[in-house]
Amino acid sequence: MKPAKGELHVFDDVTALARHGAEWLTARAAASVGRFVVALSGGSTPKPLYEYLAQPPLRERFPWARTELVLGDERFVPETDPASNLRMIRQAMLDHVPLPADHMHAVSTGSFTPEEAAAGYDAMLRGLYGADQLRPDRMLLDVCLLGLGDDGHTASLIPGEPVLAERSRWVAAVGHGRSEPRVTLTYPALESSGAVVFLVSGDGKRAMLDHVLSGGEDVPAGRLQPQGEVLWFVDRAAAGRWAA
Repeated sequence: MKPAKGELHVFDDVTALARHGAEWLTARAAASVGRFVVALSGGSTPKPLYEYLAQPPLRERFPWARTELVLGDERFVPETDPASNLRMIRQAMLDHVPLPADHMHAVSTGSFTPEEAAAGYDAMLRGLYGADQLRPDRMLLDVCLLGLGDDGHTASLIPGEPVLAERSRWVAAVGHGRSEPRVTLTYPALESSGAVVFLVSGDGKRAMLDHVLSGGEDVPAGRLQPQGEVLWFVDRAAAGRWAA
């Protein structure tokens, strides 16, 4: 079967998924020219991928010096909080690789409101891009890693929230729908990507993955319309009938 959108790759388990994802990202980065901008996802599925990137031989092959890392979304909690995406990414990867310190662009969750943090992150992205308007012939992101929630959310584009209608800001605060506020890239920023890679694992995601792969556009992940390619890296538990 062919997904309604993108190219599907099914792996035996999350370990094989993570290994392939890390190798794919390393090859993509190594083949690029100039600055390489990646939006990172939080959650449990990408963690082993980050751990593979932090180990030989990928650590030595990855072009860290010309890579810029941004967050697809962040929970509005201190970095020391176990729920922090940045904390997970630091422990899994950043503490073990030679990425220049100023090439990891964190969301400021200190003495700011979520709205102020979102505005600051929006300004940072526009500065990184070098313009205030996104152009279809020039992507903001080279690669965007995303997850898929069992409710169809991706990044922190949460069902029923006003952020789904945001088209002018690149980053927005999400104040409801979860136990803590979030800061997330919006559709325009996520869609301005050379490649969007969904990382999906576990049988708890099977029903929603089937829905989106079948063309369901009534959930946030299904509404995403990336300008570049779309890849689905999923394990057999999540793939269900798509693994056949």
